[in-house]
Formats: sequence, structure tokens, C-alpha cells
Amino acid sequence: MGENTYSSSVLLHNWFEDLTLDQDVIKDFIARKERGELMIQKIGSYREVLLEKTELAKSRDGHVHFGDQVLLINPGTEDINAANIHPIRRPMSLAMNVDQSRFLTSTKVDSPCDVSGTLDLSPTIRNTFVITSVDDSCDGDPLRYGQSFVLRTLEGVPGQLYLTSDIKLFLKFAKKSRMQLVNLTDQLSFLCCWQVLYLDPQMRLEYDGYPVPANIKVLINHARTNQALAALEKFSFWTAFGREHEITTNTFYDSHRAEEDLNHWIIVTGDPSVPHGTLFHAPPPVCEDDKPKRKHPQASPDHLAQRHPFPC
Repeated sequence: MGENTYSSSVLLHNWFEDLTLDQDVIKDFIARKERGELMIQKIGSYREVLLEKTELAKSRDGHVHFGDQVLLINPGTEDINAANIHPIRRPMSLAMNVDQSRFLTSTKVDSPCDVSGTLDLSPTIRNTFVITSVDDSCDGDPLRYGQSFVLRTLEGVPGQLYLTSDIKLFLKFAKKSRMQLVNLTDQLSFLCCWQVLYLDPQMRLEYDGYPVPANIKVLINHARTNQALAALEKFSFWTAFGREHEITTNTFYDSHRAEEDLNHWIIVTGDPSVPHGTLFHAPPPVCEDDKPKRKHPQASPDHLAQRHPFPC
């Protein structure tokens, strides 16, 4: 009962009205398509914007500076012999994991926004971050070991969001690993502060206060919880950009009380000789000035860094 068993071509009852309504639906579809308002067009356009290539900072002295656009890449497993203990892990970069439903209601990425580890290592809008100061450091000043800083997304569509984390709560944790949640927010606070630590724990205090070299393995430590940023390849999920992996804040130690490669990160800068290129596979720079002396590096006022710019 109530079903329309005749089409408009049968010419029964209000056939002309049905024909007119069908034509109006087609005209409305064509008009929305021309304006780019269809759902598939909005999702496709945002994907193209977030995957647009970016230019990373070109470091002249081999160090990381405030204001630099960089990639954060977990190099994965580089030791072939480690495959007997742990499976080989592929390198991945830290990136925004934007929900598709937000593409339909906003012109930029809204807060809060999830993050994930992507196997795409080319610099794009979604995985490019800016080293931002939280103290009196100016753009162009070198970032130093142990100095607090903020990782910020780009302007425009990425929304200038800050990478943040906090202690695990009953209703606030990573979905897969159930460890500390890492995401992006528009509220700048002490929860957004991170520190770069030297990779070797036995030499960590010796390097405290020295400029951070680019394109070498370091630790990205959360200032509030004292846990290191980690990329977990075994916890994966589907996103709008394919299958990606979970990012959390948790320090993983080996039998020697040294951080595992899950916590190893490389602050990657751009290759001056290649457009949109990176120095991820380039050899690390060797600089005599970077070698620590017996004299404590913080004895000079130039090495002093504000450790806790925000109250706990």
C-alpha cells in the first residue's frame, strides 16, 4: 500500500509533477557539483590539500632552530640482527589523523585532532610541524637539549594546533594500546611542552644545553609526564589516508635500561638540492663544536634554557 507502481512515463495521475521533481533533483545535483558541494568532492579536496607538498627548513649549520618546519620520523628497526628479537619495523612519520566527517562542516582542521604514524615520509601539510618556542627564544635560535619547546602544525587548513599529551585517565587513553593519549589541541599549556634528550643515557647529562643536531636519532620527551614519544607499529587502524599506526607517550626500556627504538625519533630537515626533499637518509653531520667538554655546558649564559615555562 502507498507504493508508486507507475513511473512518470505512464502518464497517470500527477505524472507531470513527478517528472518536474525528477528534473529539479537533477538540476540541483548539477548545480552542487559545479559549486563543489558534493560530499565526495569535499572529501577529495581536503585530501588533496592535506597531501600537498611542503618545503622543510634548510639548516645551514646542521642544527635544529626555532621556527623550522620539520618532519618527525621514527626510523624503525635499522639493525638486521634485531629481527631475531623483534620484527622488522618500517620507518614512519608523525602526522595528523583528520576525521572525514569534519571535512563536511569546517574549512580547517578542528581541535582536538588525532595523530598517527604514516609510512609516507615525504613532507606534506599533514606531517609537517613547526618548532615553536615557549620561552624568550626567537626564531632562528638553536634548539638545545633539555629545552622546552612546542610542536605546532602549519597555518591555514591545519589550524595551528599543538601536539599535547597527559597522564592516562579512566576515559582518556590511546584506543589501541590504552597508553597515554597523544593528540593535537588549540590550547597552549604546559601539556604541550616537549624536550629533546640525547640518545645515549650515559652521555645525556653531558650534552644537556648543547644545540640539537638535525637528522640524527634523539628522544622526544614529554615535559609534564616525563615519558618519551613512541610509534607503535603493531597497533594499526584504517584512516582516510590508508592503514596507519598508533602514536603514544610511553618510554620502552631494553634490558640495559636504554630506550628502545620505539622511542627513537629523527628531526628531519630539507635537502637544499632537491625540491620537497629531505635529509632523512643523509649521513649525520660531524661538528667539533658539538662534542661536550668537561666544563659543564650550562656555565655560560648562552646555554641557559627555561625548563618549565608553564606551571605544573
